[in-house]
Amino acid sequence: MRERKKEAYRSLLLLLLLGSLVAPSFCANVTYDHRALVVGGKRRVLISGSIHYPRSTPEMWPDLIQKSKDGGLDVIETYVFWNIHEPVRNQYDFEGSKDLVKFVKLVAEAGLLVHLRIGPYVCAEWNYGGFPLWLHFIPGIEFRTNNEPFKTEMQRFTAKIVDMMKQENLYASQGGPIILSQIENEYGNIDSSYGAGAKPYINWAASMAVSLDTGVPWVMCQQADAPDPIINTCNGFYCDQFTPNSNAKPKMWTENWSGWFLSFGGSVPYRPVEDLAFAVARFFQRGGTFQNYYMYHGGTNFGRTSGGPFIATSYDYDAPIDEYGIIRQPKWGHLKDVHKAIKLCEEALIATDPAISSLGPNLEAAVYKTSSGLCAAFLANIGTQDATVNFNGNSYHMPGWSVSILPDCKSAVLNTAKINSMAVIPNFVRQPLQVDSSDAVGSGWSWINEPIGISKDDALVRPGLLEQINTTADKSDYLWYSLSLEVEGGSSGSQDALHVESLGHGLHAFVNKKLAGSKAGSSSNAKVAVDIPISLIPGKNTFDLLSLTVGLQNYGAFFDKTGAGITGPVKLKRSANGTTIDLSSQRWTYQIGLKGEDSGLSSGSSSQWTTQPSLPKKQPLTWYKTTFSAPAGSDPVALDFTGMGKGEAWVNGQSIGRYWPTNISPNSGCTDSCNYRGAYNSDKCRKNCGKPSQQLYHIPRSWLKPSGNILVLFEEIGGDPTKISFATRQVGTLCSHVSESHPLPVDMWDSDSKTGKGSGPILFLECPSSDQVISSIKFASFGTPHGTCGGFSHGKCSSSKALSTLQKACVGSRSCSIGVSIGTFGDPCKGVTKSLAVEASCA
Repeated sequence: MRERKKEAYRSLLLLLLLGSLVAPSFCANVTYDHRALVVGGKRRVLISGSIHYPRSTPEMWPDLIQKSKDGGLDVIETYVFWNIHEPVRNQYDFEGSKDLVKFVKLVAEAGLLVHLRIGPYVCAEWNYGGFPLWLHFIPGIEFRTNNEPFKTEMQRFTAKIVDMMKQENLYASQGGPIILSQIENEYGNIDSSYGAGAKPYINWAASMAVSLDTGVPWVMCQQADAPDPIINTCNGFYCDQFTPNSNAKPKMWTENWSGWFLSFGGSVPYRPVEDLAFAVARFFQRGGTFQNYYMYHGGTNFGRTSGGPFIATSYDYDAPIDEYGIIRQPKWGHLKDVHKAIKLCEEALIATDPAISSLGPNLEAAVYKTSSGLCAAFLANIGTQDATVNFNGNSYHMPGWSVSILPDCKSAVLNTAKINSMAVIPNFVRQPLQVDSSDAVGSGWSWINEPIGISKDDALVRPGLLEQINTTADKSDYLWYSLSLEVEGGSSGSQDALHVESLGHGLHAFVNKKLAGSKAGSSSNAKVAVDIPISLIPGKNTFDLLSLTVGLQNYGAFFDKTGAGITGPVKLKRSANGTTIDLSSQRWTYQIGLKGEDSGLSSGSSSQWTTQPSLPKKQPLTWYKTTFSAPAGSDPVALDFTGMGKGEAWVNGQSIGRYWPTNISPNSGCTDSCNYRGAYNSDKCRKNCGKPSQQLYHIPRSWLKPSGNILVLFEEIGGDPTKISFATRQVGTLCSHVSESHPLPVDMWDSDSKTGKGSGPILFLECPSSDQVISSIKFASFGTPHGTCGGFSHGKCSSSKALSTLQKACVGSRSCSIGVSIGTFGDPCKGVTKSLAVEASCA
């Protein structure tokens, strides 16, 4: 029986090796039919992942792309971000991290394909959904509906991008990697709000896209009425039940959400890999042939690119490659195994439709069987309880909420709930900020106070309260509202109150040049209404209100009409006589942005910096500067903003984004562990409750020099910059926990070639860096160990040989593998299913 199994595994391995020799088809015609995209005349099963080029750096791109390829991806998917490419109408920018052509070419050089999601509305938790603000000011324009001014601009930019790609021969029909493009984005979620203008707009968008003659298919996601030949696709946590709107179109999943985004004021969401793998396998089980992870690498919202409002600077998304470019284990490795298992089924998947049958309550089989004898099967347990499944005369143990993949309809090479990949616990090693400034004394910091109220020559005077976005055109987060008022009597011991209402997203109120109070909205309600206790003086009093935005709305019907700023009413409530004075209609003076922004303080080059020994701390509206040396080594770097309030930070003139460590997540709603069984939603699995939503902020290594780096901060509400520290991203612990009952790893069908210990599951450990080796085995137990990575403990049954065996096999090597069997460790408890749990360190 064992020899027959080994022969079956060898046959499956041969299929895998043959599949790996098929390179992506370039210079190929791309079409589609009801089963799949057809590339170069051949149907393809395609695994894709989203990487957004401006959320990383050009120096990071090759490594991110290679890790995606190593993880089993065929396709890289990216949006095209209109507002960074055309910040001023007819003035384009495709330099640096905006170099879309370079990014696409790097993907091609790695042998991968590209799905270019032009949009040009992208949503993406990106500022204003990707639209440039100047679009808002075109006379008569209405976004995303049957409106001629909007359609003219949308067509012009879409054609610009298509022409760029054509000029570089980047479409598949030209020999390039682009096999697919998207027009519009999730319009079907909100099209009913646009009434009679919606359907003509979608039909126009489709015909406009097709007329650009890209030579590749176009898709519309979440658009059930997408007109032919546009393919409608699914976005969501699960898309196994999705059906395209024509039997002539393939079943495609453009966004499988690997996690969820982080909001300032929220806890950190994550998605268990067992659930993500289950969703992927279910999609292919039920007829899917193209699946994309959103995100595969999430990255960072540098500068003022985050939308929302209140989207955090980190866009990690719990993706298989984390914000810093480090592989997230076991998510990356387990999905890699899932991809391999699915690819073993490819020839059967593309040849026929599945025959789906019930094997019992919550139990399902899908069989792909061809006339030539190919057979692949998926067995699913969509309940939350474990079950035994009888199929093809064999019995299979199925954990709840799992899918087993049988590339030959007999041998289960993978179950989505059984992880064979190692886990990694990363850690951040703190170290002081190495200040090496020569132009500051004492603390090593210099500073400049931002003036309170109007300080620039281009101030505006208008009656009434102005809406902020229409006034600033988003050239800055900030808008000053200033007013002087003669007041009789003063406070004489009692406090008055200033009542302010704002559309958001936050405000600071200064009375007679002193901070009287602050208030911020939230991601669930950006609006602000506050009564601020104030003390007035007899005679003239000044009221300076600083309104601020935290990323503009990026989603929803008419999101472009969502305003911001202090639209009122603003009222002065007098305590002495109980009267209320409405200040809303007074003549207010307005200043767009900060004086320090116009003075170029973010570069650090101004001559105005103060270097006196007494560094002001905990004071609002303060600019800080220091010069520092970068941490040694090549580990990714972050700044820990403990001690600061809210603001923006620049390193060598480049913005690392908004920081806000004082915005604390709720104390409830988190759990130490999350049961992957059962339907996932964005609130199901949360961590970091009662802590800053984001404390660490990524600085790309390519932005740093060994020394002489300039760090500039603008602090809104008051902080202590001397408390800022570095944090380098390092791998702390490797773990793996593999049971005797695990299927063989899909790339180790015959473990004799790896360990010489006979057939059986394999435990594999590998340090993430090529210059590291496994330095110690912290824990090893073969028997009935329990716990999770970082907290394993021995069960009642444990082999005495486990620790010494692992030490001998692994210590001193970058990687090691060992068979999980009694042949390796003996049998410490007969008749009991055993497992091997290991925790190791790299150095």
